[in-house]
Amino acid sequence: MLGFLPPVVRGIIALLLLVINTLFWCALLLALALVKLVLPFAVVRKAIDPVLNAIATAWIACNSGWMRLTQRTEWDVEGVAKLPYRGWYLVNCNHQSWVDIFVLQHVMNRQIPLLKFFLKQELIYVPVIGLAWWALDFPFMKRHSRAALRKNPELRQQDRETTRKACAKFALVPTSVMNFAEGTRFTRAKHQAQSSPYRHLLKPKAGALALALNAMGEQFHSLIDVTIVYPAGVPTFWHFLCGTTPRIILRARQLPIPAEFCVGDYEGDAEFRGMLHRWLADIWTAKDEQIDALLKARP
Repeated sequence: MLGFLPPVVRGIIALLLLVINTLFWCALLLALALVKLVLPFAVVRKAIDPVLNAIATAWIACNSGWMRLTQRTEWDVEGVAKLPYRGWYLVNCNHQSWVDIFVLQHVMNRQIPLLKFFLKQELIYVPVIGLAWWALDFPFMKRHSRAALRKNPELRQQDRETTRKACAKFALVPTSVMNFAEGTRFTRAKHQAQSSPYRHLLKPKAGALALALNAMGEQFHSLIDVTIVYPAGVPTFWHFLCGTTPRIILRARQLPIPAEFCVGDYEGDAEFRGMLHRWLADIWTAKDEQIDALLKARP
């Protein structure tokens, strides 16, 4: 509707609408979260959590509204309409930009239960939205270097406990647990530094997946494997707000989760760890080939 405006003007309008939308819904969200904090009983949580998720869903829907108002982006989406809205899902996706989160929320909203992400501990300090993530029980993970883990192996237990507590809360209300297996955003520099065997992806990390599978077991309905492609190049968040991303491609597919992955010991069983790594590597190989095909087929 506002596609005729200069990109900078569209970006300013989109940013203002995003801020207003976030402040409005976060005020409601935090008010209810305080009730949950003061009354930390399972019966209260079970009553309030669906309302908190509904508020987050409304925030995402309003974000989709300003996207349609300010952008002329072509959305090429396949595989989402086939996903049943029920139960619990483990969602996996390649990661290139902060825009990925808005893309996933825009496309998946009301198609599957609310997406909840594993976040870096530092993100809790993001103004307003950090508190919103806390209120929605997003798990905040501390990133430890390999050297720190070797020096103090007990640090691994912190992430296990964080995941266990988060997933215990997720078990009360249908939830889609979102994970970026690469662990960081793709860049060519990172790709070269780790000598990734994939053309368009970094090496996947199985640790967070293993933690979620171990914590929630067979409660997950399936794995939803999502691939996002930006044919004209990965946009910055500002470029996305300005509506200068001409086309976004998203492909989703449902995959069964092998039952043995829900009970194995990732840290202590080398054979199990190898099985999980091979399974994820097969998914990543297929994803890499899909990205390559989509980029070559672009109009």
